[in-house]
Amino acid sequence: MKTNAGREYCLIVEGAYLTEEEARHALCDPFIEDWVEQTGSFKIHNMGDIQVAPGVPLGYLGVIMLDDRLFEIASTDANHPLTEHKAKGVAEALRRQDMFDEVSVEPREEVISDE
Repeated sequence: MKTNAGREYCLIVEGAYLTEEEARHALCDPFIEDWVEQTGSFKIHNMGDIQVAPGVPLGYLGVIMLDDRLFEIASTDANHPLTEHKAKGVAEALRRQDMFDEVSVEPREEVISDE
């Protein structure tokens, strides 16, 4: 039996955004709008309450620009990485929101840091 247990996944998305900040807004805005419609208010601390997919709070997702119009979306919380199942749930939610032209799920590459 093949397993991907313990492997971290990310989403590779393509969209007409020039910066990470624009792509981050494209990721967050539809979910924040839905939250405001449901609750009537929004404060920045609500980012951890807004669920993009089961078990994936909006506040745990980060955006990194890889190339022109190409971005990686991954968990910023080392204690809560995106599993393949969670990443597929996030991808489906992003496709429904239609903020990115292309959305794919891939195993996340190890990031080499200078720390």
